[in-house]
Amino acid sequence: MRDMQTPATGQIADWATIRRFLPYMWPAGRPDLKRRIGGAALFVILAKIVVLTLPLAYARAVDTMAATGDPAVWVAMGLVIAYAAGRFATVLFDQTRNIIFNRVGQDAVRGLSEDVFERLHQLSLRFHLSRRTGEITRVIERGTRSISQMLYFLLFNIAPTVVELVVVGVIFWSIFGWELVAATAVTVVGFIWITQRITEWRVGLRKQMNDLDGTAMARAVDSLLNYETVKYFGAEAREKQRFASATGAYAEAAIKTENSLALLNIVQALILQAMMAAAMAWTVWGWSKGELTPGDLVLVNTYLMQLFRPLDMLGWVYRTIRQGLVDMADMFKLLDRAVEVEDAPGAPALVLREPTVVFDNVTFGYDKERPILKGLSFEAKAGAHIALVGPSGAGKSTVGRLLFRFYDPWEGRILIDGTDIAEVTQESLRAAIGIVPQDTVLFNDTLRYNIAYGREGASDEEIAQAARDAAIAPFIDKLALGYDTQVGERGLKLSGGEKQRVAIARTLLKGPRILLLDEATSALDSRTEQDILETLRRVSAGRTTIAIAHRLSTIADADLIHVMDDGRVVEQGDHAGLLRLGGLYAEMWNRQLSEAAELQDAAE
Repeated sequence: MRDMQTPATGQIADWATIRRFLPYMWPAGRPDLKRRIGGAALFVILAKIVVLTLPLAYARAVDTMAATGDPAVWVAMGLVIAYAAGRFATVLFDQTRNIIFNRVGQDAVRGLSEDVFERLHQLSLRFHLSRRTGEITRVIERGTRSISQMLYFLLFNIAPTVVELVVVGVIFWSIFGWELVAATAVTVVGFIWITQRITEWRVGLRKQMNDLDGTAMARAVDSLLNYETVKYFGAEAREKQRFASATGAYAEAAIKTENSLALLNIVQALILQAMMAAAMAWTVWGWSKGELTPGDLVLVNTYLMQLFRPLDMLGWVYRTIRQGLVDMADMFKLLDRAVEVEDAPGAPALVLREPTVVFDNVTFGYDKERPILKGLSFEAKAGAHIALVGPSGAGKSTVGRLLFRFYDPWEGRILIDGTDIAEVTQESLRAAIGIVPQDTVLFNDTLRYNIAYGREGASDEEIAQAARDAAIAPFIDKLALGYDTQVGERGLKLSGGEKQRVAIARTLLKGPRILLLDEATSALDSRTEQDILETLRRVSAGRTTIAIAHRLSTIADADLIHVMDDGRVVEQGDHAGLLRLGGLYAEMWNRQLSEAAELQDAAE
């Protein structure tokens, strides 16, 4: 949990957050939204003028009715009707203000949430491997929700209340003298001070509650995403206990937060009602001496009631604003998070003539203390089919991540067609490379959407052709909904082979000149593997293909095989040559043959 800020530091951080937020509320190049803000402010002023004149009409109506002799019935009647009309006018002005302003609030929410969403996609793979999806979701949810609340309270509660305090003070001074003004001022200052102190204490409790809420949500999302794993190990009770521990801690924090709110409400009510009792008693005393009228009692009561209504909400408003600032600050932290991999200033797009790939003495690791690649060098010539093999931990999958520039190497260069990929835009680089990954994750949408993801704007015929080329069209044609069939969360409604063919289809639709096969068949049965391999051989023709494999039989026909160990290429050649060499490749091949024979014997 984040350390509690000192008041001074917290206020500086709050003002910094407000300054970051103002451009979303007053966006450059949007005069229509600025006009809406001006129109909303006009209706706020009109509503406040009516509110401040209503008590005068009400008080004069009471004095007219209490006057000796023949009462001026129609005067009193007119004042009462004017009072009712004024009450309706305030509602009309407030709702008109909301109608005008709603687009401003929604536009601010949309702008900030879109910026955060864009930033999340700009952040490195390192961030996304360590993040908790549920926690990030809650940060964005709370941050966007707080924007409209912040706008509403800052513009339509805090500012009008300050204006009303000043005007009421002037009216009290002119009618009743300085005593009532001083008493009101002391009460308001004391009320605000107490509210601020208690609310600051509550903000810490609220922050703790939000952190625990995020933890509970993260555990719930993590558990549901791993539903099958939970079932495999019969761990339902364990997951429930893990979730219950998080929700239990959240419940305790929530109880403390709600109890602190009750304390705040009690203290606020005590201060305000003490002031109300004193002011009305003072007015009654003045009436007993013939200095004030019954209408004055009504005037004081009505003004104080109107004044206390927003003050009574001050704790909630202040807490909401403070919490909104905390939530928005968390969102701005996402926006401010450093992008690990950025395009060089003025970087051009990659111009691909000959799709050659070269790793030139590349050194890289995910942690500074543990390098993975140690001076790796190899070349994939244009149109060639090369393979990277080696034991687990040799750094094979890291090659793919560096090729897509999810990370930058510590040392060395990665060249495509002789150009360092660090010197071109990431968008153009990734447009030139296609991948069929080991674990194909699909969007929870239709088969059509997942295949079409390979290229935006692809026609139905192009999608169908990609499906035919990937040999998945016969399967889709048998489905009742065809290409409109939903694949489920992460594609779980499809088998491993079906998901792989969808991955191949969308990569074909992308049409890359460089193809990366990252353990593309390792999770498949032998029959499905052979079918997929046949499809991959067909689609890789004419492309520069880099196959990362653990099962050597899948890459035996590669033009050139690079054998990696401890982050370096230790052997290279074709299949037959590497077997004759009798080194690491031959050892791995013989071991896999032995394992296959043992499995065959066991099956028989």
